[in-house]
Amino acid sequence: MPHPNNTIFRPSVLTLTGIPGLESVQFWIGIPFCVMYIIALLGNSLLLVVIKVERSLHEPMYLFLAMLGATDIALSTCILPKMLGIFWFHLPTIYFDACLLQMWLIHTFQCIESGILFAMAMDRYVAICDPLRHASVFTQRLLTQIAVGVTLRAALFVAPCLILIKCRLRLYWTTVVLHSYCEHMAIVKLAAEDIRVNKIYGLFVAFSILGLDIIFITLSYIRIFITVFRLPQKEARLKAFNTCVAHICVFLEFYLLAFFSFFTHRFGFHIPSYIHILLSNLYLLVPPLLNAIVYGVKTKQIRDQVSKILYCNYSL
Repeated sequence: MPHPNNTIFRPSVLTLTGIPGLESVQFWIGIPFCVMYIIALLGNSLLLVVIKVERSLHEPMYLFLAMLGATDIALSTCILPKMLGIFWFHLPTIYFDACLLQMWLIHTFQCIESGILFAMAMDRYVAICDPLRHASVFTQRLLTQIAVGVTLRAALFVAPCLILIKCRLRLYWTTVVLHSYCEHMAIVKLAAEDIRVNKIYGLFVAFSILGLDIIFITLSYIRIFITVFRLPQKEARLKAFNTCVAHICVFLEFYLLAFFSFFTHRFGFHIPSYIHILLSNLYLLVPPLLNAIVYGVKTKQIRDQVSKILYCNYSL
């Protein structure tokens, strides 16, 4: 309902624009996005099946990879169906509460993924720097606790973002969200009220989860490299380093895209809006795609099992 000062009181429906400035080519942009989603879905599903079926892969490294694959599937599924609805079928409207739910799910899965990458780095740290204690440290009980802890940390830290929008912000300048999905700052900027608390808490979540995770991951890999370079035999160094290559690739592509998207969205005032939106979309769609490819190609045990499954199906 319109407010006297041309604001809107608690709108029930929002409109997602897609990619502002590229509306005429959104249909074609949706094609590679859909292909990326299908490959990510199939690749991560195949990883989950292989890890579940092959008992030799029921080890911490592969179980963490299964958690990462499941998170990637959930994250990309939260964003792409609605995005394609905007690009292909001109369905831009979304209920306000549904938009908040999508926002919460997206940011929660992002934080879960960051926590899993941190757990994977710790697993490699113990495996390389203290291999004799690895089996006793990373028990089944600890893996369960890590999975629950990472999920609860993400859900509880992101939930106040939703609550602050729902409870604090009542008046909005417009119902048009200049984005292709419901992102926290894109919704907050619609408000006609003081949004400093929302901005500060958003920064707090980003730095307390993603920021701390990246610091601890970096420190763990520095310690790993020091240990690897001290190994006397060249073959041992290469083997130890090779087990970390896939993790490093996934770690770099996730955090580089995350922080580039994060800072351009908040401080890149001179960057065109369509660049912001494209970066945000790629940040959510590229990691699920690359994670499946990188681990499938670089991890010999998974590669062998996938080949075995495909060969058996081909023989039948």
